[in-house]
Amino acid sequence: MRRALLTTTLGLICLLGMGAAGMCAEVSQGKCLRFEETSKLITLEEYDTNFSPEYPYGRPTGVTSLYDASGALIGASPNPGDILRIAYEVQGTQRMALKVMNVSRQDLMKK
Repeated sequence: MRRALLTTTLGLICLLGMGAAGMCAEVSQGKCLRFEETSKLITLEEYDTNFSPEYPYGRPTGVTSLYDASGALIGASPNPGDILRIAYEVQGTQRMALKVMNVSRQDLMKK
């Protein structure tokens, strides 16, 4: 009886853990090239994760991506040239932003 209860409990924990892993968002960081205030579209030049004193936010990759931030939580309003960190989900061919952090103005590494 005890063994069956333990097995069932562990099975449920594993299933819940797998479900949570599937709900994770992806994250991109880079320089804001354009922010359209009315449509909430953000064009971002993506950076890599090779951080150094010369490139504290990563190096530019030359890849640009478009994010729909119409339903996102946005901290400080993005301006061209700001460094942004965007948590997003891919829905079809669109990248739907969930959260937008303006790293240039909300830099937690300096605190």
